[in-house]
Amino acid sequence: MVIPVHDVNPARRTPWVTYALIAANFVAFVFLTPGVAGSLTGSGGSLAEFCHLQAFLDQYAAVPRELIHHQLPRLVPTGGTGVGPQGPGCLVGPPGYDKSPELSVLTAMFLHGGWLHLLGNMLFLWIFGNNIEDRMGRLRYLLFYLVCGYAAAYGFALTNPNTTTPLIGASGAIAGVLGAYLVLYPKARVWVLVPFLIFLPLRLPAWIVLGLWFLLQAAYSAGAGVTGAGTVAYAAHLVGFVVGMLIAWPLKPGTPPPPEPGGVLFGRQTRRDW
Repeated sequence: MVIPVHDVNPARRTPWVTYALIAANFVAFVFLTPGVAGSLTGSGGSLAEFCHLQAFLDQYAAVPRELIHHQLPRLVPTGGTGVGPQGPGCLVGPPGYDKSPELSVLTAMFLHGGWLHLLGNMLFLWIFGNNIEDRMGRLRYLLFYLVCGYAAAYGFALTNPNTTTPLIGASGAIAGVLGAYLVLYPKARVWVLVPFLIFLPLRLPAWIVLGLWFLLQAAYSAGAGVTGAGTVAYAAHLVGFVVGMLIAWPLKPGTPPPPEPGGVLFGRQTRRDW
């Protein structure tokens, strides 16, 4: 997997919505999510922190079974701890809240399972979101972002209707941004780091970078090359990406091309006819 760090495609206006989305994700992670130092598996934190996190996710994350069947489970984590026949664990009880499965998709888009999850998503949104916001306009871009996030969550839920594992993260919405970027700016150059003994910097067309990303998500969704793939909703990434492409397609004819890059790459002039 290549790591994008910058695209050669300046925006005409300040992407305030993209900045606001990034800020909202950081605020939700740092100030609202319990046990940010821990993880979804409970490693790196106490049992009490883990149980508190589980109760938080059950209330605010999107659960595929709830989205499809529109009913809450009879018993959910309460956030407390106890000792049972099999040792210490999280207490469960009837839900003390009235959860809307539809609204949970929105709240889940601003929750993340750890720093790597958050920073990876925000890096892609930072690099590619500004140009999509610039092309669509602020309000339409925000609606586009939310539609892609909802489509990704419900698309995954339809293929996994009985799954009770909470869905969290902005990946589905950001996948829509990547799909739109591939349609609108396929020839824009993107600086990437390629892990080959060392991190090798290269400047590649967006269609290679984003096409490779999509193919990897498809392979991971099929279970190829990954262990424990069930912990990541790769199918949601695919749905968000395709929906983003479809929504952006009508905008392609009026989209100005990215600027032709110049400069020096590895001691020689870069080619303009890539």
